[in-house]
Amino acid sequence: MKTLFPKKECHVPKWFVIDAEGKTLGRIATEISKLLRGKENTYFTPGVDQGNYVVVLNANKVVVSGQKSEQKLYYRNSQRPGSLKIENFKQLQERIPARIIEQAVWGMLPKGVLGREYYRRLFIYSDNKINYIKDKNKNSTIITLDKLESTNWIKVDL
Repeated sequence: MKTLFPKKECHVPKWFVIDAEGKTLGRIATEISKLLRGKENTYFTPGVDQGNYVVVLNANKVVVSGQKSEQKLYYRNSQRPGSLKIENFKQLQERIPARIIEQAVWGMLPKGVLGREYYRRLFIYSDNKINYIKDKNKNSTIITLDKLESTNWIKVDL
C-alpha cells in the first residue's frame, strides 16, 4: 500500500468566525491556532500548508482570570535607547484590543515561513462587524454575526 501525502494544491481553505465575547484569552488562542494550522483535518501533516482563515470578532471583550488584568505585562521596543514601553493587560485592552489576541496566537504558531503564512490568515476586529471587500470595484460590505448564514463562513462556538 502507498501512503497518501496531502498536497498544498488540493487543499481548499475554509473561513471560520469566532466570537470572543466573554471567552478566556488562552483557551480562545489555542482554538484559533489549531484552526489556522488546519489540525482539525484527519490528514494533517505538520510540514504542509493546510491552514484556514480565522476571523475573530469582539476582541475588546476577551477576559483573563485572576489578577492577570493588572499583572500581565506586554512589552514593545523600537531598539532605540530608552524606548522600552511596558503596559499591562487592561491598558493594552483599552488602547489596541486586537494586539492581545495577536500576541497570544503568535506565540502558539510554529516559528518560520509556515508560521508566518498562518499568521497572515488571522483577522481580528474589536467590534462585531466585518468590513469585507468582496469585489474588485472596492465596494465593501459589512457582515455581522447575524448575516453569517448567507455567506460561506463557518461560525465556531467555543
